[in-house]
Amino acid sequence: MNMHVSIAGLELKNPVMTASGTFGFGLEFAPYGDLEALGGFVAKGISLKPREGNPMPRIAETPCGMLNAIGIQNPGVEAFVTQALPALKSKDVAVVANLYACDAAEFGELAGVLAGEEGVAALEVNVSCPNVKEGGVAFGQDPAQIARVTEAVRKKAGGKHVMVKLSPNVTDITVCARAAVDGGADSLSLINTLSGMAVDVRTGKPRIANVIAGLSGPAIKPVALRCVHQVVRAVDVPVIGIGGIASAEDALEFILVGAHAVQVGTANFLRPDFAFGLAGEMEKLLSEVGAESLEAFRGSLQLPL
Repeated sequence: MNMHVSIAGLELKNPVMTASGTFGFGLEFAPYGDLEALGGFVAKGISLKPREGNPMPRIAETPCGMLNAIGIQNPGVEAFVTQALPALKSKDVAVVANLYACDAAEFGELAGVLAGEEGVAALEVNVSCPNVKEGGVAFGQDPAQIARVTEAVRKKAGGKHVMVKLSPNVTDITVCARAAVDGGADSLSLINTLSGMAVDVRTGKPRIANVIAGLSGPAIKPVALRCVHQVVRAVDVPVIGIGGIASAEDALEFILVGAHAVQVGTANFLRPDFAFGLAGEMEKLLSEVGAESLEAFRGSLQLPL
């Protein structure tokens, strides 16, 4: 079965990608499988300057998931371009750079740095980060700011595909989706983590030094599916589904509700080899359920009359 996916000009040999922050810069996972078995992967969040991230502890396991507050620790865009990217250019896999910044102009500047890099197939815009110049409210919770950030990236991205990653921590995610599309997004990826926290009754302290963290893993899949279902019906650009994918059945649930592709996140921590075999497992399951093709299966959810 042909598993190739075209996402508004972003060509993937199959619909399996790995999520930002869960797969390093790709090469760290090379001992566990062939990077070329993936449709693509999203590099860990990149900022203009290096970031140390949040204090420890910043990861905690939860029932059916995990909390993290890494704080976008990364070596900066220059290190990514000069150290990580050259080693990836020989790989037949789409490399997506995830952008982190604290205001729209900085997002645009970061996009401009990456616009001319041949080894970067697309830019994923992380609008879940706070706008430090407007009181710290997350871009992703304000449709007007989502549009401004997307526009800033679009203007500097050259011919790069622009993907906007949406936060579920909003009242109506479809409003945010429309704002990103209005700003020039070629596709949308969703969802990012849900806000959560964990405490320790024995120490009387939070389990995460940052107190509030992002919840991911199988626990959030129902929320992610609902968001993808709503957004697919609200906008005309392709959607990439993210949230709790730990099996071929999980992945195909997102395709069934209309996603063009999926990103695997938390499962990479549990099984570093998981993503490499997922496309093959999806193809096998598609045959078992009698699907004629991946394209025919996409969005074929039968809703009640």
